[in-house]
Amino acid sequence: MQQIPGVSYVMPVLNEADYLAEAVRSILAQDYAGDKELVLALGPSTDETNDVAEQLAESDERITLVDNPVGRTPSALNLAIKASRHPVIIRVDAHSELPTDYTQRGVETLERVGAHDVGGLMDARGRTPVQRAIAAAYHSKFGFGGPAYHSGAPEGEAESAYLGIFRREIFDLVGYYDESLWRAQDWELCLRIRSAGFKVWFDPELKVGYYPRSNFKALTAQSYASGTWRGEIARRFPEGKSLRHDLPPLLVLGLGAGVVSAVAYQFLDQAPAVVRGALGLAMTVPVSYAAACLVAGVRSNAPSFKEKLLTGAVFPAIHLPWAMGYVKGRVRGAAGTLDKGRVK
Repeated sequence: MQQIPGVSYVMPVLNEADYLAEAVRSILAQDYAGDKELVLALGPSTDETNDVAEQLAESDERITLVDNPVGRTPSALNLAIKASRHPVIIRVDAHSELPTDYTQRGVETLERVGAHDVGGLMDARGRTPVQRAIAAAYHSKFGFGGPAYHSGAPEGEAESAYLGIFRREIFDLVGYYDESLWRAQDWELCLRIRSAGFKVWFDPELKVGYYPRSNFKALTAQSYASGTWRGEIARRFPEGKSLRHDLPPLLVLGLGAGVVSAVAYQFLDQAPAVVRGALGLAMTVPVSYAAACLVAGVRSNAPSFKEKLLTGAVFPAIHLPWAMGYVKGRVRGAAGTLDKGRVK
């Protein structure tokens, strides 16, 4: 009989006092017959996160704590992986909830398709009306442009993987997470995995419950940081750039041109018809975008009409900061840009 491989869950932790215990419970409750351990890499939290983590570790010997003094995600992951001991590494998040069969399904998929990294669907959820609206925007193709792990896709090889279930040896073969990338480090690791001839795989049956930011201020901070680091990726790696990444900056240009045109239109009443026509056309961009946000919100999976309207308001909080961050990342690099959306 083939031996069931042990699994090591690795989790970066920073300012997660409200979510950590629930996330840990979903991990340790996995319906998996192999050995399990959970390594928490603790950053310099400003809330009670580390106290919660210590209580959890005292109550279960399968939990190990490691110190991550710099507080960055890639360094946390590398520290946790190096402190782990099992042949399968599963990246988890303090804002995620795993279904009980997640580990079993993920390990089976690794073996079934011969992959070295497997990921699934980010099943965004919410506990408040605003957070549910943000979650609905995550699920919408209008929100993030349709990456498989947000809105779903058929099973198959993928560019990147959400979180990630890895064969441990892949880190010896291609290296660990790049600690210079404070965000988007998973995409860069997947690039190295694919470039080395190994397989990254998307399995839509792996659905991970995820709680996004719960207010607009935190969401815009996250969106700006995400855009900046995606711009850094595109700056470093030609493979990291795609047409859909250019659309938000073009949208910002169009919105800006529309606002300027609306002002100019009031003062250029004697301008040639062709000029006024061009200004009038530019003025339709903000109106068209607002209408598109409203329609996408109404068509979203938000549970109530009020939350559908809120979802319509969420889209600009994703698109516009992301676009400004992306331009910064492409032109100047990410240069230490940090998402402080979870910092209290």
